[in-house]
Amino acid sequence: MRVFATGASGFLGSYLVADLVARGHEVAVLLRPASSNWRLRELQDRLHVIPGSLEHPEGLRGALLAFAPDAVVHMAWRGVAGSDRNSPVQAVNVADTVGLVELAADAGARIVVGAGSQAEYGPYDRAIREDDVPRPTTLYGMAKLAAGSMAMRLCEERGLRAAWLRIFSTYGPKDADYWLIPSLIRNLRSGQPMALTACEQRWGFLHARDAASAFSLAITHDAASGIFNVGSADAPPLRETVTRLRDLVRPESALGFGELAYRPDQVMVLAADVSRMLALGWKPEVPLDQGLRETVEWHDATKSS
Repeated sequence: MRVFATGASGFLGSYLVADLVARGHEVAVLLRPASSNWRLRELQDRLHVIPGSLEHPEGLRGALLAFAPDAVVHMAWRGVAGSDRNSPVQAVNVADTVGLVELAADAGARIVVGAGSQAEYGPYDRAIREDDVPRPTTLYGMAKLAAGSMAMRLCEERGLRAAWLRIFSTYGPKDADYWLIPSLIRNLRSGQPMALTACEQRWGFLHARDAASAFSLAITHDAASGIFNVGSADAPPLRETVTRLRDLVRPESALGFGELAYRPDQVMVLAADVSRMLALGWKPEVPLDQGLRETVEWHDATKSS
């Protein structure tokens, strides 16, 4: 299958591209000329590169029509970091998504798969199902919800199969430093004191390889249509995960549980009901202990290189 991917140089996008290439698909990626593509370094000779950006879709048209994708997977998004989640830039992402779907249809694609977010749901005190009412509390969540709804409607009008995968917490080597697990590793390795909340939250973490395999399945499975949750079915107390990580990095380190207050909008349960994805044949394969160990080893190797 010929697959065109946006957001390929990002954390999860790079895992997806690697998964698609390993499965024998022909992959083209959208890359900004000045973007940092270090996550794709090992794959660069096996990819078609289409330079450009979603802000100027007409500049992509010729190259995309020439590639003639069977499927388009949309992983790119601006304003992912916490400080940008209530930025007006979120609205631009909706327009980018709509423009990409139109371009995909014009290029002859039959399938569009997009990266949604658990932020579309807002807070729930239990595992979230796809039929739960969305109650986003940030512009990021609102924009993801709008982008997914509009993308699926446009695909229906243009005769494309569409799947929108709402991602819960992912982790693994190559993740951005500002997320929880990389931040914990960095602080523990440096021996700095760790001030934490009581960490009573129930949070599930899914390895990026397992998230990537879910997207690959959604691209290739004819029954993958509509909204799917992609996350861990197991959501232990965050204190357990933090302690596991501490024991891998610096067992003697003290953890300052309870030294930070919960935020007023603190999410206390981040758990996904992934029954729909499992019904397609998806099966996560990376146990948390193994994934955390891989992540720590990657950070250590990166620091020493």
